[in-house]
Amino acid sequence: MAKNVTDVSGFVRVRGAREHNLKNVNLDIPRGALVVFTGVSGSGKSSLAFGTLYAEAQRRYLESVSPYARRLFNQMAIPEVNEIEGLPPAVALQQQRGAASTRSSVGSVTTLSNLLRMLYSRAGDYPAGQAIIYAESFSPNTPEGACTECHGLGRVYEITEKTMVPDDTLTIREKAIAAWPSAWQGQNQRDILTTIGYNLDIPWKDLPKKDRDWILFTEEQPVVPVYSGYNHEEIQRFIKNKRQPDYMGTFTGARRYVRHTFTNTQSALMKKRVAQYMISSECPLCHGKRLRQASLSVKFAGYDIADLSRLALNKLATIFAPYASGEARALKQLEEKHPEKAVVAKRIAEDFLARVQVMLDLGLGYLTIERSTPTLSPGELQRLRLATQVRSNLFGVVYVLDEPSAGLHPADTEALLRALDKLKASGNSLFVVEHEIDVIRHADWIVDVGPAAGEKGGHILYSGLPGGLRDVKESLTRHYIYDDRPKRTNDLRKAKEWLKLEGITRNNLKNLDVAFPLGVLTSVSGVSGSGKSSLVSQVLVELVSDQLGLQMDITSDGETDPLEDTPVQTTGGNITCGMKHVKRLVVVDQKPIGRTPRSNLATYTGLFDHVRKLFAATPMAKARKFDAGRFSFNVVKGRCPHCEGEGMVMVELLFLPSVYTPCPTCGGTRYNPKTLEVTYKDKNIAEVLSLTVDEAANFFYEEPAISRALEVVREVGLGYLRLGQPATELSGGEAQRIKLSTELQRVQHGQTLYVLDEPTTGLHPSDVERLLLQLHRLVDAGNTVIMVEHDMDVIAASDWVIDIGPGAGESGGRIVAEGEPAAIVKNEESRTAPYLAKHL
Repeated sequence: MAKNVTDVSGFVRVRGAREHNLKNVNLDIPRGALVVFTGVSGSGKSSLAFGTLYAEAQRRYLESVSPYARRLFNQMAIPEVNEIEGLPPAVALQQQRGAASTRSSVGSVTTLSNLLRMLYSRAGDYPAGQAIIYAESFSPNTPEGACTECHGLGRVYEITEKTMVPDDTLTIREKAIAAWPSAWQGQNQRDILTTIGYNLDIPWKDLPKKDRDWILFTEEQPVVPVYSGYNHEEIQRFIKNKRQPDYMGTFTGARRYVRHTFTNTQSALMKKRVAQYMISSECPLCHGKRLRQASLSVKFAGYDIADLSRLALNKLATIFAPYASGEARALKQLEEKHPEKAVVAKRIAEDFLARVQVMLDLGLGYLTIERSTPTLSPGELQRLRLATQVRSNLFGVVYVLDEPSAGLHPADTEALLRALDKLKASGNSLFVVEHEIDVIRHADWIVDVGPAAGEKGGHILYSGLPGGLRDVKESLTRHYIYDDRPKRTNDLRKAKEWLKLEGITRNNLKNLDVAFPLGVLTSVSGVSGSGKSSLVSQVLVELVSDQLGLQMDITSDGETDPLEDTPVQTTGGNITCGMKHVKRLVVVDQKPIGRTPRSNLATYTGLFDHVRKLFAATPMAKARKFDAGRFSFNVVKGRCPHCEGEGMVMVELLFLPSVYTPCPTCGGTRYNPKTLEVTYKDKNIAEVLSLTVDEAANFFYEEPAISRALEVVREVGLGYLRLGQPATELSGGEAQRIKLSTELQRVQHGQTLYVLDEPTTGLHPSDVERLLLQLHRLVDAGNTVIMVEHDMDVIAASDWVIDIGPGAGESGGRIVAEGEPAAIVKNEESRTAPYLAKHL
């Protein structure tokens, strides 16, 4: 572990940083070192690393490019800082969801796909007599490569009578044609059919086939007069007498409507709605491989390019190794016939293998090249980007990383540290925002930000060599690094009943039987990619919600195209006993609590309803007859008319990307002046929304309903958030804890099953302790908590552990060990055991 920072090439000097909650921070940090920024959640670490250092490095770089090129980049805000000296160019590797398109894949993110296409084009085994084809013909995303039948999607889509008319006993008036829009547009189509002369009042199945076909499948769009509320005979009379119609209506067949909406709508909801009327099946021509026949006829090592892309990276490494070393028999045969092809094959295989090796080192060997990025976790995606950077051989760059250990088992964290060391050894600087103690211990230099979150944070408690942190009294981090906390004594709860699942088959889980104890806290552990999330967040949620008759969305959070997204199916598995003890299911995931700035902590938790009622009960509001709705920024009467309650307006800039600025009319308050005149305890509604949860707790201490809600939000470590903080500004971990606090506010009746996926992501160890207290509260109230978790402190504090593995992908997917934490430690096959042992 490199602790000598005397050989670094100078320091980055920051003076007067005031971004977000930073309190005029001055800081010197070494270049050419692994610098870890740590501190409690919300203390200001990211404001310093990303909001100040990375933002300034980006801004300087963009200053150096032409204005024309600059408009192609997202505009970076100018950070609030007096000066920064000695700052090299920076590359950010942030925690973010995968690219929205399912056409973005592991291969495209890492450029492995490009290498493969070149390999197949230049060194592939072509059928006799076939001309050489270029690399782009091996991509399903180009006109040269895409299968002519399915246009490179791998699936074909049919819109049939059965999908559009699910119940043929209904009449057209009873909305038999489900595919038509339900509101006025649908009524418009029915009125047009009345004018044309179709019978709307006999069951669909009794209509002549030619009539049914025309209504559903015609491409014609006749324009006819519409007289709402009259029958066909009356309408014919009106037309004859030249009576003015209500309007002229254009008919659109149901299939045409579905296709047109799917292709043109901007609304994800509308797209999802019409997608349900389209049946997807494997393309009969390319069999789901997405490429033209000519491209699929070229082989390498006996595989076509689509088959090769479906193999796990660790399998690819074994295929390419003999080619890279020159040992492969096929390579020797190639040398005899086509020596130039042999040279290309060897060279590309060497490069390919070197790139894959870095990914294997980072614990990603279970991924395939064709795996689409929306199905990856943020941690997996960040490590893929990291692997690409390790191979890029840049020198003198600052890499700014956002919790690279998120979602990583300690065994994988070791591999991550090796990759970071490689980047540092190449002459780069690493600025890492991190909570994981193993990563902090590995640092050359620690910057501890705090002491607490939000307004109580933003100070540098310590900046220096790791050893010096031990003496910083106000640092919460030091207790965990030097492990001077009292050891935990656990009174383990025993399960009274069990929820048993049998024959589970999904992803790498093959015919798995598992029993979850009820009434206790269970952690499901295992290395990244072992099958934990498949088991808990998908199969368990799917089967339990099915039994309870609930509709659960277990898809990933990628904004994917509903047709391009080929869902992973659970092909086997059922619950054999225990459901009579589960009355309710709550999934506390990391999906956003809302996609627009209108959604915030106050609205999501229901807190805002109480606050608005208080304002409506003030003497001024009563005198003006303002009800609680007046104080909502989503209601016309109370909100600012200019920004419509958004608080921000978009400014279109000529030749530059649009930017958001505070609304000039309301100054970002979201309300109109009359609404803002009403005050409660000398604060108007906008001022109340800008209070942090901690401040609001003091402000509303006399109001039990509000105080109780705020207290729970504080208990999950979110006291630093503002009541009106837009959902769009919250991290996945914050969104998850808001959901958890909303649950904790409910009156507990027991027999609820809570499912959480890595709830400690983004949490400082001191916040993890607070979170654990809340989870134990839920269990003590007679509920069951099952969570996927990598944090060894949390696993050690669980009543029961199910360890999945032993490895990832195909070498995972089975239960390696289960029992109380102390029993797991004794299992020699478990990769979790040695790390868990240190925490018991």
